[in-house]
Amino acid sequence: WKEFEMEVVRDKNDNCIIVCSIENLDAMGVHTGDSITVAPAQTLTDKEYQLMRNASLAVLREIGVETGGSNVQFGQCPDTGRIVVIEMNPRVSRSSALASKATGFPIAKVAAKLAVGYTLDELANDITGGVTPASFEPAIDYVVTKVPRFAFEKFATADARLTTQMKSVGEVMAIGRTFQESIQKALRGLEVGSAGFEPRFLVTDADSRAELVKQLTHPGAERIWCLADAFRAGLEIEEIYGYSGVDPWFLAQIEDIIRLESTLV
Repeated sequence: WKEFEMEVVRDKNDNCIIVCSIENLDAMGVHTGDSITVAPAQTLTDKEYQLMRNASLAVLREIGVETGGSNVQFGQCPDTGRIVVIEMNPRVSRSSALASKATGFPIAKVAAKLAVGYTLDELANDITGGVTPASFEPAIDYVVTKVPRFAFEKFATADARLTTQMKSVGEVMAIGRTFQESIQKALRGLEVGSAGFEPRFLVTDADSRAELVKQLTHPGAERIWCLADAFRAGLEIEEIYGYSGVDPWFLAQIEDIIRLESTLV
């Protein structure tokens, strides 16, 4: 299943806005703090986005969040399109901080003012320099990618497999005009000696291919590089999707980078 998040802000008059939609590159089963996330969501249709938007607002009203920001997380079945709510955080969270940095909308600042009685239409929108009120939903024409930073080398006995328990020690955020640009900026920013999608797992025989498939199937700290290596090894998008659960759209973007790389080397 694919995982999405909506950052929602509501005031006392029931004015609600979606600050930002966030998509997890990793399928459900990996803690969102350990997953590569992209804002805005890249693979949702407009109908699916509106459905999640309406559901997010309904969740806030049902839970009773009268003012402030909340984070609503959804799971979506890629085969049937079925959408379920998997988590709701009625507070400013890590995702709220990411959404604020990604859009320029100061969620914590606005939430504090809403708590003392202001409404969204009474607050100036910092993104536009106060020309419009904060009740306008942010619209961005760029892609923001967050990549988690792991330090398993410091914890020799730790299980490096990524699960629903968060294991990252930090994260990097990068902005680009496209997903391809922002993901490569983020990988460089990790400061792990990576300049992008350079090879990590060279496939030379059946055993090394089996190890690569294992890395794709069981998420780990280096799986994003394994996706690129899978294309170098000749695997097709459908095969990699079957092993990893990463949406074919993201895989196509990575494949495009590797294809260009092969023409330059």
